[in-house]
Amino acid sequence: MHAPLDHIPSSDRYDVIVIGGGHAGTEAARAAAAALGDGGRVALISMEPARLGQMSCNPAIGGLAKGQMVREIDALGGIMGLAADASGIQFKVLNASKGPAVRGPRAQCDKYAYRADVQRQIASVANIDVFAGTVDEILVDADGAACGVLMPPGGHRVGADARAIDANARGDAIAECVHTVALEAAAPAPRALAARAVVLTTGTFMRALMHTGEDKHEGGRIGEGSARGISGALKSLGFELGRLKTGTPPRVARGSIDWDALKPALGDAQPLAFSDRSPDALPARRFPHLAQTDCRETATTPEIHALIRDNLSRAPMYSGQIEAECGPRYCPSIEDKIVRFADRDAHHVFLEPESLFTDEIYLNGVSTSLPAEVQLPLVRGLRGLERAEIQKFGYAVEYDMVWPHQIDATAETKRVPRLFLAGQINGTSGYEEAGAQGLIAGLNAARRARGLECVRLARHEAYTGVMFDDLVTRTPREPYRMFTSRAEHRLLLRMDNADERLTRMGAEWGIVGAAQLAAFDERMRAKDALLRALSEMREGGARLLDLAKRPDVELAWLASRVEPVLGAVSPALMDRVVTDVRYEGYVVRQNAEVRRQADYDSVAIPESIDPHEIRGLRREAVETLARFKPRTLGQASRLAGISPADVTVVAMWVRRIGASRR
Repeated sequence: MHAPLDHIPSSDRYDVIVIGGGHAGTEAARAAAAALGDGGRVALISMEPARLGQMSCNPAIGGLAKGQMVREIDALGGIMGLAADASGIQFKVLNASKGPAVRGPRAQCDKYAYRADVQRQIASVANIDVFAGTVDEILVDADGAACGVLMPPGGHRVGADARAIDANARGDAIAECVHTVALEAAAPAPRALAARAVVLTTGTFMRALMHTGEDKHEGGRIGEGSARGISGALKSLGFELGRLKTGTPPRVARGSIDWDALKPALGDAQPLAFSDRSPDALPARRFPHLAQTDCRETATTPEIHALIRDNLSRAPMYSGQIEAECGPRYCPSIEDKIVRFADRDAHHVFLEPESLFTDEIYLNGVSTSLPAEVQLPLVRGLRGLERAEIQKFGYAVEYDMVWPHQIDATAETKRVPRLFLAGQINGTSGYEEAGAQGLIAGLNAARRARGLECVRLARHEAYTGVMFDDLVTRTPREPYRMFTSRAEHRLLLRMDNADERLTRMGAEWGIVGAAQLAAFDERMRAKDALLRALSEMREGGARLLDLAKRPDVELAWLASRVEPVLGAVSPALMDRVVTDVRYEGYVVRQNAEVRRQADYDSVAIPESIDPHEIRGLRREAVETLARFKPRTLGQASRLAGISPADVTVVAMWVRRIGASRR
């Protein structure tokens, strides 16, 4: 919508507006506020401000590749790692027995404490204003760039009740730990907010419908509504929308489960924090500061499988009731599992507490949209759940999204300048993928608001860079989920070195604070000192550094040799240094590959180039380039349907254009 903004009062003028208060939106608001610095203003608009940072589905953060992304978010000053550490009730490093490139930290979280800590962090940022409301239209200026939003009647600023957002709350208070207070009267008429950039993070709420059997209700999450107007607004701006689906399992009352009869699923005896800042951010508290708990395991049975097969026609995933065709392949519903793996007699089910202070148990592995009267015998067919009481039935949700070939790896849309998209609106799934996108979108929105060039992360710099590159070069036909196998340089992208890869970058961009940077510099000095000691000290005539390369040499033994010189050495630091030493040869080879690819990634393709005018390109290549509009030769080379010969033709055309301008 083109609209004059002269009438908007200064109090409703912002540098950046963020729409949506989930994992993408909160990271975007925090990053934008930090990058703007003093004097900058950010508006964060949420349908339910009391649910900012809500864990909509599983009560966990991290996992394989996902844990690395949380570490990257933290290295760039973000929210997620701190919130996970503040609310973690079980910590575990997955793939701990395998190589360092594929290990991933994971935390089972108290979902109410997690939400409370996210809100505590947002409330602590003075230049973020939170609004309760929705957005019906994205305002664009005469040049077609985003310049604000239009909220329907009822929108208003809110504040947090500071007495009620303590993540260290105990007892029943944790379930009601966040309250919002109105700071102004609800607007009686539509209200326009002006901005220099807009970030859209709608999650699963765009034209959202929830399904449980034949029952259908509007909404992207139980107890919340649907954002209907924004889909039409995006279509009117020329965006190509798609429709995806996902689901969630039933929640069961713990008291109705034969808990002690089930096999325990334990966490690590020595928990590993996501955030290097947690000891400072959680003063006078031990880490982890919430009590630790365990999960339980059970499994489906042939009888359960038969029940599901007999009722597939009543499941919206199979009955045709859901408009969306694509669901999450790597986090399938129990109906999908029964159909796709018909030869399996059982599937694992993990019973995960959602909070220390409530009775809710999440049945990980039983995502379903079957009718309630089928879900009950399904759940009671699980060993240990014969008398289970279901508190919330599982459901499927379908929602609109924007096919991500329409964004750049900076998260800015190609069609509407200064409009950024992050999270499930881009076709991804998962809190971690959303948070990482939100951070980059918020940072770049702030940079655009300040007249600076947007930044992007390369594939060899971060899993976040891998994700963005995948999204803009491969249109997903199912919700995108990050895996270590997606990263060709994963040995460079370990969970332990995220700060080395990103923290100084974040400081240059203004999103990493002085205290975090100083702590990082201190860690790097300690690492250099440890490397020198290992290089200079000998044992039996051999340098400790050379002995460290042997897989049979224990880290504790190495630490005992250097501690008389250095003092106490943390196991994490020793592990990082020894990993660098043992994989040095592989890292050298990967860096050589990175340099070769960088030659293509550094060559920009001017936006003015029309693929139809490039002589010598195959028709498929022309159509692919016109659809995806890659910004670099590197992106073009990774598009399906683009051959090395096509890239050579485009490179020659780019050089010709450049020469003609000199």
